[in-house]
Amino acid sequence: MSWAEGSLRRRLIIGLLVPLLLVSAIALFAAHRDAQRATNEVYDRVLLGSALAIADRVVVGKDQTIEVDLPYVALEMLTSAAQDRVFYRIEGPETTFITGYRDLPAPEAASLPGQSLFYDATYRGKPIRVVALVGAAPSSLNPQLFRVLVAETTGARRALAQDMLIRSALLQSALIAVAGLVVWFGARLALRPLARLEQALERRSLNELRPITHVVPREVRHLIDAINHFMARLDEAIQALRRFTGNASHQLRTPLSVVKTQISLARRASTAEEADELLAAADKAASDADRVLAQLLLLARVEVAATDAAVNDTLDLAKLAEETTRAQVPLALRAGLDLGFAAEDGGAEIRADPLLISELLRNLIDNAVTHAGARVTATVRVRMEDDTVLLEVEDDGCGIPPASRGTAMERFVRLEGERRSGAGLGLAIVAEIAGLWGGELSLHDGASGQGLCARVVFPRPQIKASSPSSRIPTATRSN
Repeated sequence: MSWAEGSLRRRLIIGLLVPLLLVSAIALFAAHRDAQRATNEVYDRVLLGSALAIADRVVVGKDQTIEVDLPYVALEMLTSAAQDRVFYRIEGPETTFITGYRDLPAPEAASLPGQSLFYDATYRGKPIRVVALVGAAPSSLNPQLFRVLVAETTGARRALAQDMLIRSALLQSALIAVAGLVVWFGARLALRPLARLEQALERRSLNELRPITHVVPREVRHLIDAINHFMARLDEAIQALRRFTGNASHQLRTPLSVVKTQISLARRASTAEEADELLAAADKAASDADRVLAQLLLLARVEVAATDAAVNDTLDLAKLAEETTRAQVPLALRAGLDLGFAAEDGGAEIRADPLLISELLRNLIDNAVTHAGARVTATVRVRMEDDTVLLEVEDDGCGIPPASRGTAMERFVRLEGERRSGAGLGLAIVAEIAGLWGGELSLHDGASGQGLCARVVFPRPQIKASSPSSRIPTATRSN
């Protein structure tokens, strides 16, 4: 299991205890150095006291030689439970040996009278601590210089420093143990709101997608907001699926029933002509069902696009409209509709999804083919007006009464007197697709005063506009 997949409580405890252990290790190292320094200070004072006691007993005899009445009490001051050994050496002028241990290591640096020098050395295979004290013995002639060296092994020093270090380590270990318990309980207490949130989510049913309103720590608030946003989008997608399922079952029930009935009647038909007629009616009902299903699928896709709110690049609406119109010409010819296209070159750019805009135009053309009537003319037009781009499909057919135009753009609304059956989704789909990118659908009278002009107005993106002289009107017709 990777670190990212591990327990959050464990990560919190490790993240807090590891730095604490590092700090404790540094503090223990510092405590060890302090213990050594304090031990040396204490034992060095005793060592210096012994050297001073010996120096006080150094005198100059009648023959001008240095004599020492060695005070063994001064050496006994250095004995300890660690069985340390004591060594001494007394030198006269020009480092002449007087008494003590002749091979005791002497300091490399010289000292002035009255000064002491501490240094570490090794004697007889053991580490020792030595103090060198230079003094001047009074004499009737001239004071004579002498040097006292007193040394002891370092067993007692090491034992005391180790004892101090062990005590410090035990204390820090106890503190770390207490801190570990505090951190463990603190992490558990801090994560308790997440545990309550987990229990609340587990108690929810599959259909419960309302926002989470539990009180959570500030650091988790953004996560809860993201979950709520996701659940809102999921709820919208589920509602769209339910609407699609309900609409499909409602809209397809009638044509499928017609298909089933016509096929059943065709089986019992007495003549071939009657059977062909019934099968033709069944084929028409199947075509209507296919058309309704295609519109329902497109409507569901539009709803998904609305929830995703995708950002699209700019597209040339004139070029896209010309390609879509050219593809719809065969359908218009079969219905007896003279379909044409006209556009101004340059500047007709919008920000939208080309596939959905193409479906928008197909629905407008299909609406003209279906409801305008035979032997009429329809024109797809793209033009610019101020900061907008207009997409129009205008025909000179029967049109829609002004009082019914608002109702015609609603879902599943079919106007009285329509020539063909349908689901009443064509203009509703157009309005919803246009609204995804700030467009608006409106219905008007044709230029000749009759027919219908379906106009979709799109806002133009912030791009450099073409000069008026470059807008050359072009037109194509299906005939």
